[in-house]
Amino acid sequence: MKNIRKTIYSAVLMAVAAGASLVTSCDKVSPTGLLVTNSSTDERVEMSIDYFKNHERELGDMFDLSQVEEYTFLVGSDSHMTTDTTRMAEMFRIAMANKDILCAHLGDIADTKTEYYIALEDLIQKYSEKYFDYLKQFCQYDAEKEEFYYIDEQTGKREILDPKTVNFPFYVTVGNHDLTRNGWAMFSNIFHATFFQVYVYVNDKEFDRLIFLDSANGTLGKYQISEIENELFLDGKEESANMKTRNIFVFTHTNIFRPRENQVSSTYPREEMYFMLNKFQEWNAKIVFLGHVHWWEEREFGGIKYLTLDAMSERNNPDPGDYLVRVHVKKNGDVSYERVHMSTTGKK
Repeated sequence: MKNIRKTIYSAVLMAVAAGASLVTSCDKVSPTGLLVTNSSTDERVEMSIDYFKNHERELGDMFDLSQVEEYTFLVGSDSHMTTDTTRMAEMFRIAMANKDILCAHLGDIADTKTEYYIALEDLIQKYSEKYFDYLKQFCQYDAEKEEFYYIDEQTGKREILDPKTVNFPFYVTVGNHDLTRNGWAMFSNIFHATFFQVYVYVNDKEFDRLIFLDSANGTLGKYQISEIENELFLDGKEESANMKTRNIFVFTHTNIFRPRENQVSSTYPREEMYFMLNKFQEWNAKIVFLGHVHWWEEREFGGIKYLTLDAMSERNNPDPGDYLVRVHVKKNGDVSYERVHMSTTGKK
């Protein structure tokens, strides 16, 4: 997967520079407002770490953007998808049309019925095929072997563009609704992990990090906090490569701040919330993305922008509206964002 991701911005850097088109209901409720689930944060994070160690190519995805003037990515939250994939499909279409390098989702992606996850997986497969077709235009074709390939700029090796290994760039953190009715089994079958990061290489000395945290149970848990304290995401590898982190973006489900008076501010234990706020400052994060409460809010705290996204679910928000966020990152590291309109409606 790592090399496939690099295909986008290694084989096509000059095309981008020239302006070519490019992409990339409840069972029980706890007193704090979170659904009672059948998996713990520690269990999920431990599985994520094991998966990370054994499948680093998939959980350490890289985008090489060292030759582009700007890159963008699209963020949505709380789709609560059923068998109706209209809104999710619209998000994917918007991302591809705008050349966003990836889509990020902040949890509560589906309400844990098997048929919902089948519909979701089918949709991802459909857009993975579209994504493959898109990438073909930047590759060479070997008529004798009937395969598309590109030459990796760093290694000089010929790399095959294999439709079996090309996936639509869709990164998801887990929400509380994703875990009810044994939802973790279905969620993990598609997404495999809830605690991971994505690298964006912006030049030969710096890269940006997109960090995904598991807060579906309203807690980071001891194991996840321990790994964060051990600097899993800032592990010194960049030092050996003479590189450093430039921008950090954080994605998780449970909100921290209160977006309206009748809303709880957070379900995190107080000590954990302080830990998170301090850690985000230590990381000098640019934006922290949150969901869960189905209400838009933007605020700055400690010099960090916190964006709580409204639900992109048609059942929660049947009218068209600005339910997505697009982040723009300039070559010089400047970051800005805009709300993105979704036009589909759930009204019949």
